[in-house]
Amino acid sequence: MAYTEGESRPCGNVYNQYIRKKWAALFLLVVVLFFMAVLSVSMGSSRIPLTETISALFGGGAASSRVIIWNVRMPRIAAGIAAGIALAMAGCVMQNVLRNPLAAPATLGVSQGASFGAALAIVHFGAGIQINAGTAAAITITNPYTVTIFAFLGGIATTAVILCLSRIAKVTPSVMILAGVALSSLFTGAVALIQYFADDVMIASIVFWTFGSLGRAGWNEIALIFCLGIAAFLFFFFNRWNYNAMESGVHTAKSLGINVDTLIFVSMTAAALIAAVSVAFVGIINFVGLIAPHMARKFVGNDHRFLIPCSALMGAALMLAADLVSRMLLAPAILPIGALTSFLGAPLFLYMIVKKGNIK
Repeated sequence: MAYTEGESRPCGNVYNQYIRKKWAALFLLVVVLFFMAVLSVSMGSSRIPLTETISALFGGGAASSRVIIWNVRMPRIAAGIAAGIALAMAGCVMQNVLRNPLAAPATLGVSQGASFGAALAIVHFGAGIQINAGTAAAITITNPYTVTIFAFLGGIATTAVILCLSRIAKVTPSVMILAGVALSSLFTGAVALIQYFADDVMIASIVFWTFGSLGRAGWNEIALIFCLGIAAFLFFFFNRWNYNAMESGVHTAKSLGINVDTLIFVSMTAAALIAAVSVAFVGIINFVGLIAPHMARKFVGNDHRFLIPCSALMGAALMLAADLVSRMLLAPAILPIGALTSFLGAPLFLYMIVKKGNIK
């Protein structure tokens, strides 16, 4: 069949329609994230009307509203977006380069390694202390940067072990997942051993840290997570075609001239770095890095040109939604967001398995 000049071919129309659907999904997730951010700003134990919220954001309104929004809620929202983006991107890339849908910072032991580092800092470097206020006792972290540094080192150490296995022992991606599970068990046992020899105050401090909280990161820490997340995003997006090639298998990627070993090593290092930094500042928040990429695939498939940014947006939206529920469910009490994401994420992940019969 002949085509006149300027007439679109069917294959071109199909591809353009394909691209438009991906952009539409991306735009939808941006709208959802914006909507969740607006809800998070205006809702909480102290209800602030939307008009008052908008006025306070621009420096107007009541002084109490400005304090609540800028000193309490905005840092939580920024921390949730930054950590959600980092964890989701890390999970997305780990699942690709390891060729395993269960790969994520939590399943590879990064979160558990960070937990061990935090416990070590609290018990042996005096980072947890009891403060008495009248008849109530409150547990707080007196040296947050010490805990953060040790948590970061613990997460990176776990990744270093897994990467050494891949470079030296030449283990397969599936074996790397098993190594992550083994390291997770090792660090979980180590934390339990530390708690066994610790006093009540130290145990409470360790439990408090492992709960996970978006309220403990300040603007400087949030900026660090954002900067590292942006740098990682640029690297991941630059290699988007390489990740697409990896979807067809390692041999196919090698036949296309991709240095697969280097790609896996550098990608895993970058993913573990942003995940470890996030966990170090906000604590252990499960399932976001695992479930967000799978939810994004429902919208855009496995095309990493769109999957990477959609996973990032999905992770941020999930984090804000979980934080909003944690603040509103038993207000004014704030539930641990890490426990909440586990309760929400596990059934959703099981539903995806039952719905499809497998995870692709």
